Amino acid sequence: MARKRARRETSAKTVDVRASSTVDDLLSAALERGDGGFETGRYLITFKEGAAEGATESLGPEGLGMRVATARDFDDQAMSFEAVGDADAVVFPEVGVALVGAGALAERDLGVNAEIAADSPIESIEPEYFAFPQATRESLLRDPAEVPTRIDPLEYIRGFARAADVIASGLNVSEPGGTEAETEEEALVLGATWGLIRCKVPPSARSGVGIRVAVLDDGMDLGHPDFVGRTIVGRTFVGLPVQTLLNHGTHLIGTACGPKAPPGATPRYGIGYRAPIFVGRIVGNSGSTTTATVLAGLNWAIANRCVAILVAIGSPTPVSAAYTAAGQAALNRGCIIVAPSGSSGGPVGAPANSPTIMSVASLDPNLAPSPFSNFGKIDIAAPGRDIFSSVPRPRRYATSSGTSHAAAHVAGCAALWAETAPGMRGMVLWRKLLTSAKRLPYPPARVGAGLVQAP
Repeated sequence: MARKRARRETSAKTVDVRASSTVDDLLSAALERGDGGFETGRYLITFKEGAAEGATESLGPEGLGMRVATARDFDDQAMSFEAVGDADAVVFPEVGVALVGAGALAERDLGVNAEIAADSPIESIEPEYFAFPQATRESLLRDPAEVPTRIDPLEYIRGFARAADVIASGLNVSEPGGTEAETEEEALVLGATWGLIRCKVPPSARSGVGIRVAVLDDGMDLGHPDFVGRTIVGRTFVGLPVQTLLNHGTHLIGTACGPKAPPGATPRYGIGYRAPIFVGRIVGNSGSTTTATVLAGLNWAIANRCVAILVAIGSPTPVSAAYTAAGQAALNRGCIIVAPSGSSGGPVGAPANSPTIMSVASLDPNLAPSPFSNFGKIDIAAPGRDIFSSVPRPRRYATSSGTSHAAAHVAGCAALWAETAPGMRGMVLWRKLLTSAKRLPYPPARVGAGLVQAP
């Protein structure tokens, strides 16, 4: 393999970060660098399609001479960054991407400006970025170019509750031919949330039985009474328990996979109520994550053949070759990755801006695009405003808004469609979601193919 030469892109002032660095380590290093950007200081090497199996050899002693760890070294491919020790690189074999520390690249005169030989198995080298849960990124970053500092977990929880309460109390919408009051009355009659009703979920005969759904976010309240007896597989990629008191992941899992008949007078809020649930914790208590952490979760979900994979984060960063490769790998293996378009009212960010990842916009109850919903590369839309779902105990339920909540509706409906036929997987499933969507009188850059529908 030809060696790639490029100018050295680190300096004596650069804070070196390793493949094993935690998110908090990376945040501290970013603050010390003081460059005000979203880059973590690590890099991602994406391999050409078909070359992923040889990634370890390409980077190892016979190739670039790096110390290499791979996700296959870990049970179920649920890798731990802290456990890779002094490895220069970590390979995610299912998605064909490797994470490399800045120092290891600099020692080999490699970087984003490297000239890659035509016969190299490497497709690209790009920076790794920070990413954030879409319901909270705007509250964490007042300035889009600001790198976040550590957030107190209790304040993080309070922030979710405050945002939900403000949105719930301030929402006042209407639609021609159907008022909000009529929508609420319909919900009471059918015993379901407005989002499920709009997506035609209650009349569907499908339950998502046997269709694995993965939600990559900030964990879940595993002891929530509405999920007793369900198949739940949890893995962490941030060195923290999957069990959490943070609201976001539990809320999204509730929408995508919650029960058909919650106790008491609680309306139905879940779509794939018999789907096995795979919970990947990719967000720590700092309220942030990184591209490599997301890729670790995606690698695990694809390895475990999760048909619908919801990755509930975003970053105002360019299209990533690594995310694009992950999306294609998922489609090739009969999976589909769904991501929120973003909740800042601006252009779609990563990973939803990748062509192989389904980007989801948010709709209000009147089926108009939510004002906060990002625009641009939009594939489909779903309810994302004033969404009622599960949250950790003791509260148990709450209302919240964001494009992540819209994406949860799409992931749930994807599970129902996948149940309809063994061949309804990957790109076939992608196309079915788009062709069956309800058309809306708004530009595709705002709503894509339209409102997602259940079978």
